[in-house]
Amino acid sequence: MTDSTTMTVAGFQTAGVACGLKANGALDFTLIASDRPCTTAGVFTTNLVKAAPVLYDAEVLARGQSGIRAVAVNTRCANACTGEQGLANAREMARLTAETLGVPPDSVLVMSTGVIGTQLAMDKIAQGVTLASGELDSGDAAWNRAANGIMTTDTRPKIASETVVREDGSAYRITGIAKGAGMIAPNMATMLSVIVTDAALSAEQVDRLLHQAVEVSFNRIVVDGDTSTNDTVLLLANGASSVVIAGDADEAAFLQALTAVSVKLAQAVVRDGEGATKFIAIEVSGAQDDLAAKQIANTIATSPLVKTAFYGGDANWGRIMAAAGRAGVALDAEAATLRFARGADDEGLLLYAHAMPTHYDEAVATEIVKADSVIVRLNVGMGGGAATVWTCDLSHDYVSINGHYRS
Repeated sequence: MTDSTTMTVAGFQTAGVACGLKANGALDFTLIASDRPCTTAGVFTTNLVKAAPVLYDAEVLARGQSGIRAVAVNTRCANACTGEQGLANAREMARLTAETLGVPPDSVLVMSTGVIGTQLAMDKIAQGVTLASGELDSGDAAWNRAANGIMTTDTRPKIASETVVREDGSAYRITGIAKGAGMIAPNMATMLSVIVTDAALSAEQVDRLLHQAVEVSFNRIVVDGDTSTNDTVLLLANGASSVVIAGDADEAAFLQALTAVSVKLAQAVVRDGEGATKFIAIEVSGAQDDLAAKQIANTIATSPLVKTAFYGGDANWGRIMAAAGRAGVALDAEAATLRFARGADDEGLLLYAHAMPTHYDEAVATEIVKADSVIVRLNVGMGGGAATVWTCDLSHDYVSINGHYRS
């Protein structure tokens, strides 16, 4: 498995266009299309208030996963809390796309992102479909425009690709784009992502492998603790490479590459968190099981007190221990240890052990937390469970961005 030098995936074309949804003329509509049917799976928001495109896509995939040809994505309007009109608009967005591409109506999935509670401007959506279908291309420039075309408060596009070369010399590629910067919380993390591959997989495989990759990537990021109405991750496999994923070794290689793409995209969402100045990895070990470790890590990652301390460059480790202690799972305060580290190969500065602070150097601790990237290592002294969650700090800019989001 290698990082791809190109995003191109056989059989897929993409486009990102400006159709007038954004007043500033920025790219605001994206289309991803395959020249043949794709086996497709989706993972959607766990929020009980689900946007129309989420309901529509889940309905389409429930009827069958083997005939999807395209995904259309609009920004500026989330098409959430929009009632029957919103559902009708989601269906019409899919129908317009299918008609323009000359594919069956139920072979198009749709995504929307933006303000909740507003109806889609269908004249502009129609314009987006027309423009995007005319600009479809398989090259890297088209992929970058597609990644730009789904951005809302994002400051930069998010795109990742991996190539897998097998022992017989055959190869396939996985490429994905994502958007997300705010309203980010696990189960699943708030964002949109489309991942495509030219490998051939069964419906059972795409569903199972996507869920496994999402659990250790998009379900491990936090910006502000809010779970959105529109979360969607789609995996489309069109088989254009003629490589068939069959057997345990093939599946393991595919899952490794899919997870690598998903982790890169998920981490890019955190690094671009609204107002974020720091990328923070919360590594919890020694829990009763992995689920308990994840719960502790999530609690720390969503704590406003922890996040604001990091923004201020304050090595206030007491807030981390307090958050861990209220996570609702077992923790041995006497056995627990806490470290701050600069990187993966850094053992870290021991701050807390035996239920009290160590004789650490405050200046060194402060230097670590003032860096752009910080690792928090907490061993809770209970067992073999472990989990990592990626988060960011909480700044004044986050409040400014969200205080004026609709305006």
